[in-house]
Parts: sequence; structure tokens; C-alpha cells
Amino acid sequence: MVVVSLRDAGFESVTLSRGEGAGAHRQKDASPSLDFHFTDSPIVKLELVCQNEEMEEAVQLICGKAQTPEPGDGIFYVSEIDDAYRIKTGDSLKE
Repeated sequence: MVVVSLRDAGFESVTLSRGEGAGAHRQKDASPSLDFHFTDSPIVKLELVCQNEEMEEAVQLICGKAQTPEPGDGIFYVSEIDDAYRIKTGDSLKE
């Protein structure tokens, strides 16, 4: 739902990763897996890079679509990216 909403709003480049996390929230049925030595919850990590002027829209969209009535909805971070480069040409994507 979050990814579809982001795409519909024009945020087309999103990366999703599956993982396991440890934090303040612990699922009742969580147990260590064979891949990791600890776990509290299965997680999905979403990575989105956008222009500064698009950030507030992305934050509001993610909060609105990812929120559930359950504890442990997650946390997301906002950080600045100084630059990005196209691997094939080495050209900066900075506007």
C-alpha cells in the first residue's frame, strides 16, 4: 500500500529490503532465525531518495499509509544526500 501510494504520487524509485529487527517493540511469537542471531520482528526496509522540496509530501504519505493500530509500526529516518552519481558515466545527478 505504501509503495503503490508513493508511485501514484510520483515517487517511482523505491528500494525494498526484507530483514529482521530488534527494538523497543517485540512480537509475541518472535524467535531467532537461522539467518540472524537475534530478532524481535520481521521488517521491511524502504529506501526512497527525493528532492528536498518533495520530502514533506513523502513523510506525510508514508506516515498516513504505514500506520496501523498495532505497536511497532516502525521508524523512518530523513537524511541529506550530498550527491549521487550515475555508475555508467560517473556524472553527478545533482541538480
